[in-house]
Amino acid sequence: MPIQYYIGLAMALFCIGIVGVLTRRNAIIVFMCIEIMLNAANLLLVAFSKMQSALHPTVANAGIDGQLMVFFIMVVAAAEVSVGLAIIVMFYRNVHSIDVSFLNRLKN
Repeated sequence: MPIQYYIGLAMALFCIGIVGVLTRRNAIIVFMCIEIMLNAANLLLVAFSKMQSALHPTVANAGIDGQLMVFFIMVVAAAEVSVGLAIIVMFYRNVHSIDVSFLNRLKN
C-alpha cells in the first residue's frame, strides 16, 4: 500500500480532530478529538517507520523506532486522559456543567 494513503488518512483524522476541538463545547468531546489527533500522529509514525524498514532491509531492528515512539505517545495520552478527566470531574462538581465556555469561571 503506498505511503500516500497513510498520509491522506492521517491528514483526514487530524483535520477531523482540529474541527472537533474548535467547534465543540463539550469538554469530553474535546478530549476525544485531541485523542483522534494523537492517533493521526501515531499512524504517520508507524507508516514512516514501515517505509524506512522497506528502504533499508539490512539494518537490524529497522522499523522499530516508530513503533516505540507510538508506545510512548500512547502512554502520554493515557496520562493526559486521566488528568483531563479528573479536571472535568472537579469542574462539573463546581459548575454543574462540562461546557468549556464556563472555564473563565475558574479565575475566581
